[in-house]
Amino acid sequence: MPEIIRSEEVKKRSVTIAGHRTSFSLEEAFWLEVKKLAKDQGLSINQFIEKVDEARTSNLSSTLRILVLKNLQNQLQSTTVSIPQDS
Repeated sequence: MPEIIRSEEVKKRSVTIAGHRTSFSLEEAFWLEVKKLAKDQGLSINQFIEKVDEARTSNLSSTLRILVLKNLQNQLQSTTVSIPQDS
């Protein structure tokens, strides 16, 4: 149970993008997934956040959470196997 509680704590994160410091708030579970996404794309966390920042249309924290959610949904879809139904 402590791991679940720890992953729900919101923590303020700071990065440098486009030459200036910016901050956003994310739960630990989302932060770990954001770091994985950056690594998977071969980008530093600052580069990844800058890329997201340039494309976003809402606040940065929400955009990062939605990005993580969509990525995990895509992973789930690609690993889900359909079981044929008997007719």
